Amino acid sequence: MIKAVITDLAGTTIDFGSCAPAGAFIELFRRHRIQVSPEQARVPMGLEKRAHIVAIASMPEIAQQWRSNHDGVDWTETDISALYAEFIPLQLKVLPAYGELIPGAVKLMRWCREQGIRVGATTGYNRDMLAVVLGCAAEQGFVPDSSCCAEDVPDGRPAPWMIYRCLQQLGVFPPAAVVNVGDTLPDVVSGRNAGSWSVGVLQSGNMLGLSRSELAALDAKVMAQRCATARTEMLKAGAHFVLDSIEQLPELIATINRKMAQGIKP
Repeated sequence: MIKAVITDLAGTTIDFGSCAPAGAFIELFRRHRIQVSPEQARVPMGLEKRAHIVAIASMPEIAQQWRSNHDGVDWTETDISALYAEFIPLQLKVLPAYGELIPGAVKLMRWCREQGIRVGATTGYNRDMLAVVLGCAAEQGFVPDSSCCAEDVPDGRPAPWMIYRCLQQLGVFPPAAVVNVGDTLPDVVSGRNAGSWSVGVLQSGNMLGLSRSELAALDAKVMAQRCATARTEMLKAGAHFVLDSIEQLPELIATINRKMAQGIKP
């Protein structure tokens, strides 16, 4: 039987479309005369935020823009540290504006409570950012039993340490009795690395990268195509299951429980 659900925050349970971090990264580089597209900003999503900045800066097009703006010199770790220091207040400022829970998050929390399933939350945000996000979530009725950010562990995703940290706080083991759910490829891979059931979420997440209004306005055929592409990527990354919405998770957990009763492990 499943004993715990470890869920990502932005794009999975809060901030439909994971818009807060994407916008902050774009603005950060814009201030340094570097144009980062929304697609480029979203590629490393799920990583710890300093690592995310490194990943963007390492993209060939971005690295070339940096050199063009710095007399042909590549960025250094000192530059990355300065960018990260600048990023923190940018991100903190916009988080409350993207603090609405994703449909199904509170219902999932209540269902888990009824089933005796513990809930943990992980994030690539730092502690201050996590506090803001959890505050917004709590006001709407989503209060996980444990939480962990990338600053709390040696390495963020795709390493499994945040999942293990939450499980330690919850007193839950083995990892095979845990569902890890998230909207990014690093979420998926971290779940597999932890030895847990790894579940991807599509419509609210970074893979589509659309707000609720943008998703509602999207042509049905186009949405189906984009979802199919994202689903394939998540399955290729190792997801055991990929859901359209976190609202489908209780039904999936019932399916997983039946598999576990047959001796099937992740």
